[in-house]
Amino acid sequence: MLKSLIGGLAGAIALNVIHQLAKKVDPDAPQIDKIGEEALAETMLAAGQTPPEGKALFNATLASDIAANTIYYSLIGCGSRKHLLRRGVMMGAAAGIGALTLTKPLGLDDEPVKKSSKTQAMTVGWYLLGGVVAALTMEALRKKKK
Repeated sequence: MLKSLIGGLAGAIALNVIHQLAKKVDPDAPQIDKIGEEALAETMLAAGQTPPEGKALFNATLASDIAANTIYYSLIGCGSRKHLLRRGVMMGAAAGIGALTLTKPLGLDDEPVKKSSKTQAMTVGWYLLGGVVAALTMEALRKKKK
């Protein structure tokens, strides 16, 4: 379980690092953090709380995103070691496709991930990268045990 959580954290960090770096250099880069900020603010308002603003909202969103993606990617570790990479690819791709297809039905602005076909490809690719990093980290940690 711990190895799966560590792998999940590695995947979540890889995903967020690539998102943050790319949006600084490429205007077509997805800005998934904008969707997260919107979701967090709306959730807090619905709960009768005042959401943070500016950098505080960004930081709260980043922390919750890393936590949620860590848990999601840690599920890659469920099952046999034989299929870790396959599960990483499948779950990473599923998360990326979900970011593209679930945003609008959840009442959130999908423009930050759908503004161009390049943006959409990067969105799926980066979630896929997170899944692969998670799987490879779990694989490496499991090998150390032997």
